[in-house]
Amino acid sequence: MRTKLYQRSILHLLIILSILIVGAPVILSVIISTQTPAQVYSYPPKFLPSRNFSNFVVAWKSVNLGRMMFNSFFIAFMVSLGKILLSVLAAFAFTHFNFKGKNVLFFVVLVTLLLPIPVRIVALFDIMSKLKWIDTYWGLIVPFLASATGTFLFVQRFRQVPVELLDAAKMDGCGPMRYLFQILIPLSASTIGALTVIEFIYIWNQYLWPLMATNSKHMRVVQIGVKMLISSETMNNWGVIMAGVVMTMIPPLLVFFFMQESFMKGFALGTEK
Repeated sequence: MRTKLYQRSILHLLIILSILIVGAPVILSVIISTQTPAQVYSYPPKFLPSRNFSNFVVAWKSVNLGRMMFNSFFIAFMVSLGKILLSVLAAFAFTHFNFKGKNVLFFVVLVTLLLPIPVRIVALFDIMSKLKWIDTYWGLIVPFLASATGTFLFVQRFRQVPVELLDAAKMDGCGPMRYLFQILIPLSASTIGALTVIEFIYIWNQYLWPLMATNSKHMRVVQIGVKMLISSETMNNWGVIMAGVVMTMIPPLLVFFFMQESFMKGFALGTEK
């Protein structure tokens, strides 16, 4: 009995230690966001938060962080929605229709995983310039809509649906699109939730492409706003910078919090019923 209690205590201690190590950057960010410059640069350092919340007001107003958070949220939401819709349609075509070159085309889709945005950023910028989509929502949303990862996930999910379900739907007079939206998509709710979380956070953290594709302040996103809080000419006010960082972490954390169950189930494809 004592041996089991001892082992359990050691296990819990290791888990708590691991959580503290992983969460240390976030914890320090929250603490520093409430400190004045004198407290930030004090020695020995203070690891307790203070009651100074003016840093949040300064960070919010100095770079118009509210507008940037709206831009990031709108872009991340639209990209997540578009990626899921296109991925579902593409996966449905690959799994339920036979056409010439299907396997080759699916291989080509997977190969695009080797070509992220930074690799093709020059060509992409040229295309967006010709379309006059620079400094527009179109230019920030459309380049991210295609998703090989999403297509692959939905292909694997749709392949796990029993063929008998499709046969039964056909016998009831269910057409392809009705079968997709009334049967396949509800059965793939967890996969949709997992992909939504992944894509939302991925787009929310984008920095390089929005930096190139935007010129005006009203089109900037939060990652650029955090960078604007950092000055290369004067001593940085790390309290204000960390306040901006903490505020930009809240939306993706909320998305993950409300969809964490779907996120966990989405990768356990065999557990859905």
